[in-house]
Amino acid sequence: MLRAFQWDLARQVERLDWLLAQLPRYAAWGYDELYLHMEDAVEYPSLPGVARADAYSRRDLQKLVTAATHFGIKVVPIVNLLGHTQYLIKTPAYRDLNELRAPDGTPLARGQICPLHPRTLEVAEKLLRDMAPFCTAGKVHVGLDESFHLARCPRCRTEVAKIGLAAHFAGHVQRLHGLTTHLGLRMAMWADMLAFIPEAIPLLPRGLIAYDWYYYPFARHPRVELFNFKECNLVPALRAHGIEYWGCPMNGAFRHEPLPVFGERLANIGSWWRRCQQTQAEGILITSWEPSRLAQEMTTLVDAAAASLWLNPEVDDATTMLAHGFARVFGLGQGRAQAAARVALRCDEHAFAGYARWETNDRWDTAAAPDDGAVRYAAGARFFARLAHQQLSPAFASSVTLAGYIAARDAFVRTSARAVFNLRRLLAKKSAVADRDFTRLLEELKVRAAAFAGDIRRARTVARAMWRRTRDLEAVSPNETVLAADATRLRAWRQWLTRVSRRPAAAWEATPLVGCWQLSFTVRNFAPALQKIVVEQQSPDGTWREMHSRFTIEFRASAARPRTSLRRPFSVPVNDPVAPLRVAVRGLGQVGIENVTLTDGVTVRRPKALRRKFTLGRRAPMCGWPEFSLAQNADERVLEFR
Repeated sequence: MLRAFQWDLARQVERLDWLLAQLPRYAAWGYDELYLHMEDAVEYPSLPGVARADAYSRRDLQKLVTAATHFGIKVVPIVNLLGHTQYLIKTPAYRDLNELRAPDGTPLARGQICPLHPRTLEVAEKLLRDMAPFCTAGKVHVGLDESFHLARCPRCRTEVAKIGLAAHFAGHVQRLHGLTTHLGLRMAMWADMLAFIPEAIPLLPRGLIAYDWYYYPFARHPRVELFNFKECNLVPALRAHGIEYWGCPMNGAFRHEPLPVFGERLANIGSWWRRCQQTQAEGILITSWEPSRLAQEMTTLVDAAAASLWLNPEVDDATTMLAHGFARVFGLGQGRAQAAARVALRCDEHAFAGYARWETNDRWDTAAAPDDGAVRYAAGARFFARLAHQQLSPAFASSVTLAGYIAARDAFVRTSARAVFNLRRLLAKKSAVADRDFTRLLEELKVRAAAFAGDIRRARTVARAMWRRTRDLEAVSPNETVLAADATRLRAWRQWLTRVSRRPAAAWEATPLVGCWQLSFTVRNFAPALQKIVVEQQSPDGTWREMHSRFTIEFRASAARPRTSLRRPFSVPVNDPVAPLRVAVRGLGQVGIENVTLTDGVTVRRPKALRRKFTLGRRAPMCGWPEFSLAQNADERVLEFR
């Protein structure tokens, strides 16, 4: 069974010298193949204008491939040719390839390429021809995953009406297969679309390679998130039609996480290792996605730990595997490596995971909920602060510091939001004692805000150092961008505190953390799928305006199951408490909504003619093509308050 790893260079460009230095290590760890996810991060001579400013040159890529070959590692470029083709559509010259169209027929600025567009095969052929010299494993990966905009344009809808969706999708695969075969390459693709359109499998060309991916631990078969985590076994159908099967776990963090959830990543890799052995899969590919918020060394650490599956087959626990990883990547002795592994696994208990946590990166005025988690996040901040005194590798230390800042920020924002309500309650009492308490609390908030400004400055220094170790010295990292936005929000908060000091009645006005009023409720995610919660308010002209939305996705093993009992607070500022409000669900699946309130901190209103608990949405499908919209409500309830 072949063992492969992947670098996602499309989200951020790693320095070439750093990448070259990793290749002999991966070879020593027993990896056979390297998959490069590039998109617009490389030059395509046949398609000028696609590559971005910091893209690798052809010469850089050739150096990387030559070095990999020297160390016995073969290279497989990934060239997305259906979903995830924004790298093409963003370029005006290729905008017309878009499947998504405005009512007047013009292509939208975002979407995916149309498989039937007259120029699609021409563009695909140029991309593949430009990448062919770097396909030293004799194959090319064309992506095709998460292509949910399939058959949206009139041309494709007409074909689907005639031959069906399966034949429509398979036709695109067959045409791409013809291009790759002409170049002397085998064609590979992600397998997730085949879970949604299994009828396409018999129509696919023999000799294709399907890469089955799923990023949570599992006991028997991987699952499909959009089908409410229903098990899915593609192996029998793929093997029956001569399609090679690979299994794909993931090594890193989801989206905004500053650290991998180490225990769950290793459990996911272990699940796939066992499955690949049981199914006699041709290979296992440990993927890496969106690592731009991580120290890249931490994903390398997981790859090194995963190598214990074949280098140390007697090891079956996460601590020892991770200790081997620390020893291999950072050169630690056995004792220090074991200690570092235990620390890393304890970090999992304070993971910055899921959209309910991540939204603080984008706005601070959605944290004022009754169950706001401030105590829990403060405990996380103390945990990471204690780790700062331990001797950790620079990459791990900077990751821990950044995680500690995030926990401290989330506690700060929530306690400060709650303090706004306290200020208003004191103001409403209209007594000398309340006035003194009001002034005292206001001064405390100013002191806390000043101290937090120092936290932001220190975190920005750490984030910059984390980025510069492996990446472009001139680029601004996503973490630095978030921290700059945090600094802007903090300044607005301090200005609000100053206004309230001069004019206490200003406490009733909207703040950077709380609105004049705040709508809050609990979302019960009892059947995870692809739900998006939306709060809207009606405008005077009768239209509904979105005020805030959030996916329920947790990206944790505890949520990757058909039935859960996950409750997360949802809060949004409301400056007009008279205009009608409504809560809606979009996407796929059901959610429970509980304990809806509208408050200014003093007065609490509850919706009339509505139960304290109700369900929105319909059950997620168990098979077939998932028809859903993230722009239109699948179900909704108007909130009329007493």
